[in-house]
Amino acid sequence: MTSLWSDTAGGAGAPRPPLPGDVDADVAIVGAGYTGLWTAYYLRRADPGLRIAIVEAAHAGFGASGRNGGWCSGLLPTPLPKLERMHGRAAAIAFQQAMIDTVDEVGAVAAAEGIDCDWAKGGTLDLARSAAQWRAARAEAALAASYGFDLHLLGRAEALDRCGATSVYGATWSEHCAAVHPLRLARGLAATVERQGTVIYEGTRALELAPGRVRTTYGTVRAPYVVRATEGYTPDLPGHRRDVVPVYSLMIATEPLPKAFWDEAGLDRRETFTDHRRLVIYGQRTADDRLAFGGRGAPYHFGSAVRPSYDSVPAVHLALRNTLTSLFPALDGARLTHAWGGPLGIARDWHPSAGLDRATGLAWAGGYVGDGVAASNLAGRTLADLITGHETPLTVLPWVNHRSPRWEPEPLRWLGINTALHAVATLDRLTKGRAPS
Repeated sequence: MTSLWSDTAGGAGAPRPPLPGDVDADVAIVGAGYTGLWTAYYLRRADPGLRIAIVEAAHAGFGASGRNGGWCSGLLPTPLPKLERMHGRAAAIAFQQAMIDTVDEVGAVAAAEGIDCDWAKGGTLDLARSAAQWRAARAEAALAASYGFDLHLLGRAEALDRCGATSVYGATWSEHCAAVHPLRLARGLAATVERQGTVIYEGTRALELAPGRVRTTYGTVRAPYVVRATEGYTPDLPGHRRDVVPVYSLMIATEPLPKAFWDEAGLDRRETFTDHRRLVIYGQRTADDRLAFGGRGAPYHFGSAVRPSYDSVPAVHLALRNTLTSLFPALDGARLTHAWGGPLGIARDWHPSAGLDRATGLAWAGGYVGDGVAASNLAGRTLADLITGHETPLTVLPWVNHRSPRWEPEPLRWLGINTALHAVATLDRLTKGRAPS
């Protein structure tokens, strides 16, 4: 099976030509996913005369940008208490507020540029489906309030009115999330930056990033600024093997579901949904009334390997189907039309970063831990400010120039990550609890 998003994006379109040989630019960007495209977009808005070249090993939106769960959310992968310990309370709050504001920024740009990405800002529901999860939900709402943020705590009746899942004790709801068609967003953004004057070279693999140049399979792009926007594919670059680990997240999608199902299931505003288990799951009601549903659980592959064959793990896809039918038993006979997956990037301290080394001109952003639909926009705006030399509230956020520790060498990396995945799944099973009456 293939990705739902690729099958419903309106056709692949003609491939863009590769790099024709050595070229000169003002900014060279490696990766035509969200990070690279947003960086180009805001750079051209800041300075329309900039010569920007993007090199992409496959095609625009090929990686996580075109395959994710379609949550444009204000979530941060790094908890606020940890950010406070590392950077101070004011910086942690500023970072969270910037992420919240970014959700509306993405929606505003999509509307202004005519990008049809099925945008629906219905917020996100985090269901509590056991006593342990309900305790976690209450604690999470109280923590958000202690930092001045609204995370609404819903009782059982109100939660069920929004999402008719099984075994619901209650939920938290945040308004700061929109459901999107991720590949349409990526392709629309690529077309937008091309209209601005940025050139995208597809089928052009970067072999080496160095100050002032990107060496590729077809030549070298020479530029004073080089931006690494490769997220889960970063370990393939020389010198970056242990910067992030590529962890796979897998997804399934149902056939379009009838009105009778949605009358019971709800999600009338296309709220995205998850629950408070530790091994992440995520879902959305698509614009054509399917359920697109995903989660973690796929193994980490030795040596940070990324292969097309890893996009499908039948046991994990089956587990996702079983989880989905446990949430919505009426889906038991529903047909699955798509199953797919792909890698996301995780830094050793689960702390995303965006930065620029002014001495070398090398810039980067990533480590979004699956929250990159919105975070990549904030990264693009931040990198644009850093490269153009503008001091703004974004350039002092605590992820700017953050350097995460490197991951352990193998086999420690493989043993540690897969042991942790197994332990988290086991803990979820042990704390499931009993359903409310």
